[in-house]
This record gives sequence, structure tokens and C-alpha cells, in this order.
Amino acid sequence: MSVIFKRTKILATVGPATNSYEAIEALVGAGVNGLRHNFSHGTYEERDQQIEWIRQASDKLKKPVAILQDLQGPKIRLGNLVDNNLPVKKGDELVLDFAAEHDGGMTLPVQYNLADKVKVDEIIYIFDGKVRTTVLEIASDTAVKVRVENDGTLMSRKGLNLPDTDFGGDILTPKDLKDIEYGVAKDYDYVSLSFVQSADDINNLRQILVSHGSRVQIIAKIETKASIKDDVLEEIVRASDGVMVARGDLAVEAGAEVVPIVQRRIVALCRKYGKLSIVATQMMGSMVDNPEPTRAEVSDVANAVIQGADTVMLSDETANGKYPIETVQAMKRTILYTQEHATVRRLEDVVTMKNNQLDAISAAAVTLAQQLKVDAIVAETKSGATASNIAAHRPNLPIISVTSEARTAQQLALSYANKSFVRPDGERAGLELAKELKQAGYFGDAQKVTIAIVSGRQPGLIGATDTIRVRVLE
Repeated sequence: MSVIFKRTKILATVGPATNSYEAIEALVGAGVNGLRHNFSHGTYEERDQQIEWIRQASDKLKKPVAILQDLQGPKIRLGNLVDNNLPVKKGDELVLDFAAEHDGGMTLPVQYNLADKVKVDEIIYIFDGKVRTTVLEIASDTAVKVRVENDGTLMSRKGLNLPDTDFGGDILTPKDLKDIEYGVAKDYDYVSLSFVQSADDINNLRQILVSHGSRVQIIAKIETKASIKDDVLEEIVRASDGVMVARGDLAVEAGAEVVPIVQRRIVALCRKYGKLSIVATQMMGSMVDNPEPTRAEVSDVANAVIQGADTVMLSDETANGKYPIETVQAMKRTILYTQEHATVRRLEDVVTMKNNQLDAISAAAVTLAQQLKVDAIVAETKSGATASNIAAHRPNLPIISVTSEARTAQQLALSYANKSFVRPDGERAGLELAKELKQAGYFGDAQKVTIAIVSGRQPGLIGATDTIRVRVLE
């Protein structure tokens, strides 16, 4: 007997194409486990309504759904250009001025004072990498002069990337701080921090959240050259609750050839420390305009599954695409087929996990479950740590998580192989849930179901997991 479920989860971005209750319910019904709010776009009023719709759909479908607030960070953009575009040629000199308005010439407005941060000879990419420039001089207190290194066209409000520039920990903009205040008052489960350069950036955000009494978990977005240095990357993973491989900006900042290897390292480190891993950007990008994915995109999703990623993410595909539901369905089919026909890399082949009681019990539970061929692992968890640590070992069977905390259940919606349920704390919470699921047909028509229960002798106490029990339900 086997239960069909996808172990790698799907996170989808809400946007104009899915800005209705019907669309959000359809996304969740099609296989989405979490929804992302991109705070580079949209209004607080739109977010209020969308959060209400998401929780309504979650209740109706009886399925915990995570909501992620994605902060814009120091995403530097051009201002508005005359006629919305400006052709440039190799050798042209431009002035990027925080205080300027465009008059059709070569002085361009930017939405950030680059003069405070950049140095001569540093590289600035404009239009998300399409035009490369080199800094020639700091022209004034608000402007820098750059030389264009290739022919191209610039357009209004297109992004700039500064791979050589050290922002010195100054990555939370006034907009981000305002958005954080909004977010802590709302029902977000995760907040993702853009353009992380060191663990200090995570610790700084953590202090801000704690000062607001927030329990939201932090996702570090890896998209800078500074963040992928070996020692720095591991410190970031340890400091965060999860990591997103933000492959678009990372490709521009560090080089496209770097991205696949960095992705592998991040997924491995997240498994090592029991942290959430999210692979993002253009996973099924062609489905913005087409009803079927390319073979390369299917291979990309399958590769993330084989590496053991917790979650794969959709951006424009569900925010602005013509086929948001079809994209989710195609991604789900790919995940299911891959997990049934390929083996996820073993943990021992990746790294040795941290040595503590919870990890030892989690590892033992997975080994025992596989040797006894149980039908599911049941994790009684308050904070979600027990379920996350079991998931880090990537068992080839469901992890049924039972918690008294709705937020924990929602956060676990993005965790590998986890199906989470909210129930009151109690010595028999896991066993009673398993009986309930068997009666409801979750395990098919099997007459006998074997489960391994991972729990603590003091139900509801965080950090008290110390017991594995095997039970047969008949």
C-alpha cells in the first residue's frame, strides 16, 4: 500500500492573473502549498484581501497553506525615461543621478543614491543584465558616471545589479521597514529578505521581528556574490529558517554558470541544518505564454526534486501568466513522476548533520520506518522542529505532522513530505490523528496500517522530543 502525495512542495506567486478568490482556490486545489506576495508590486489593500481569500480557501479545502512576504530589498531601478526607452552604444557615458529627471539625454534618474555605495571601476548591470557599464567617477553627492560596455536599449524602471558593491549591511530600505511593520500585523508565515550578503543581515531582521513580537520565519534570498562564499553561505543558512535560491539576480550578479552548483550546495546545507530550501525563478517560465512547459523546464524541476529541495517556486507563471493553473498542474505531474522513478540523494552523500538529540531521534525514526516498511511517520510537534528534522532525511513516505499551533501547520506546508494537521496537545494526539486518517481513507483501503510516532513525554513542550513508538492500526 502506498499513499500518493508530492514530497517536494509548490510555492506560487499571487499577481494580476490570480487576483481573485476563485483563482486562489483553484491554485490551492491544483497543488499549491504556499502563496507568495511580492512586495515589489501591489498595495496593502490588495494584500489584505488576498490573505483573506487564501485563508478562506485553506479552510474550505482543509489544507494548511503558507503565506510568504517577499521584501523588495535594495532592488535598484531606473526612474522614468522619456518615451520609455533610450538606445545606448558601447563607449557611451551615462550619469546615474538620484536627484535627476530624464530630459531625453544621457543623465538618467535612479531610485537609489549610488554615490553613497559604489566605487570607481565597479560593474553596474542595467536592465537586469542586458547592458553592462563600468563606474568612471563619483560625479556628485547624488550621481555616478558610467561607461557603457555593449550596445543595447534601456527602459523605464528596469532593474540594476551591482555585483561588486558592498552595501555594508544596509539592505533594509525605508520601504522594507514599512512593509515589515505591515507584515508583522498580518497573517504571514514567512518573510524573505532580498540581497542578503551575510548572516548579520538575517540577525538584524530577526531583532526587528522579535521587537515586534513576531513569530514569522525568515527566508534568506541568495542572489549576491558576497553571499555564496563558502563560509558566508553556511553562516547564512544557520542563521535563517530557510533559504531561497533566487536564480535570476544570482545569475546576473555571479554568472549564470555558477547557479546550478550554488543551488546544489544550498539544498545540501539546508538539509544539513534542517532548514527549508526553495528553488526559484523561471522554473516553468515559458508557460507565461504557452500551455505546456519545455523539456528543459521539466528537467529543471525534476533536478530540484532529485536534489531534495523542499519547495519549488513559480513567479511570473502564476502572477502574470496566461496559464497559472495549468502551470501548477504541470509542475505537480513532474514532481510526482520524478519522485516515483528517481532516488533523492542520501543525506550521508550530502553532509553529516548536526549532532544533537532531536537529529539523532529523527534519523533513527526514518531508518526504523524504512526497515519496518511503515506507511507513515507521525510527528507530534509544537514548533515544527521535529517534523523539519525528520524531513531533512528525505524519507520516501509521508510525514504526518500534528501540532496545536495553526502557524506551525502553515509553515510546515512548505516542508518536504509534510502533511500537517492542527489538533489539541495530548499524549495520544498523533495516534488518534492516524486512526482518524485511516478511517477517512487516507491510507486507501488497507486493513492494516503501520505508523512510527515521534513524540515527547511532555506533549506541547518545545524541544522535548525523545520517543519513537511503532503502532499497527487495524
